[in-house]
Amino acid sequence: MLSSNTATGLGTVDQAALDQVERRVKRLCERFAANLPFHGWHHVRFVRSKAVGFAQANGSDPAVVATAALVHDLNYIVLRNSAAAAGRDLRMGILARAGVAEEVAERIDEIIIEAEMATRHRDISLAAQALSDADTLFKALPITPVMLAHRYLDENGITLHELAHKIVGEQQGVHDAGFYFYSPQARAAYSHWAATNLDLWQCILESLKDPSVGELLDEVTS
Repeated sequence: MLSSNTATGLGTVDQAALDQVERRVKRLCERFAANLPFHGWHHVRFVRSKAVGFAQANGSDPAVVATAALVHDLNYIVLRNSAAAAGRDLRMGILARAGVAEEVAERIDEIIIEAEMATRHRDISLAAQALSDADTLFKALPITPVMLAHRYLDENGITLHELAHKIVGEQQGVHDAGFYFYSPQARAAYSHWAATNLDLWQCILESLKDPSVGELLDEVTS
């Protein structure tokens, strides 16, 4: 059970609704598993677990953050290689059928858009910070480039150069500005992972400028 902070007066998500959202999202992830090798249930479950912990630490509503985590990547079911906004209609439909109040569902949608790596900024809400830190941690895990990056390429139909450019382009600036992670605990525990990950992807970009590396990549991926 998740305790919920309703002091803001913005409403929350009760346990029954949260359970319904989880069941519906898990079924969708299982149904579309072949299309979600990176953003499947394994990703959703990890982000939800970590986001709840970050929410409990920063004082945002764990139930709202958990719900946002469950539905944050539904856009990848709707449209390949898309932004979070593409999942709004599916997201809002699932929340409505689970009994989440419309104003709370709208807030959850806002949290998801706020937390998106490509556009987030230093002053996003605490709930968005909790979701962002969890999703960002998945990106920064040392195992992600080794075990999961190829899944991202397959899922989204992009090249290694495009992925490296996306990662460095979206993440290096926020890392250098000091808000790659918002949580002090996350920064202390995981910043060295993030720095190493970004160094790796920068090196990948540099290596791809070498024609011999390009030829090698063409041979092993053809």
